Amino acid sequence: MKAEGITYLTDVALITCVVAAGRADVVISAAQAMGAPGAIVYHAHGFGPRERLGLLSIAIDAEKEVVSLLVAAEYQDAIVEAIYRSAELAVPGAGMIYAMPVEKVATYIPAELLSKGEAS
Repeated sequence: MKAEGITYLTDVALITCVVAAGRADVVISAAQAMGAPGAIVYHAHGFGPRERLGLLSIAIDAEKEVVSLLVAAEYQDAIVEAIYRSAELAVPGAGMIYAMPVEKVATYIPAELLSKGEAS
């Protein structure tokens, strides 16, 4: 879709994965192996049942890494499954992953890719 010189991508999903600090590389490797182009990683602090096990049941701050990926909607399920398995998210306290549709994305798209998309 093109409006006022801006090209918008509309078939996009945002995948977000929250894991313990130091585990973002596993998530990114799994996503890239499935064809995801890149990721954004940022640090966060989280609280949950496992962090309440400290002295006197006072919450202990837990370092987390959050990995966000924008992917084509048609590959969303395959990428989520690959990340879930490689990051071992079935283990209690290992983290979580979720995906949501993105209404539109605007970014630089090379002219040769734009012309391929318009031709089809």
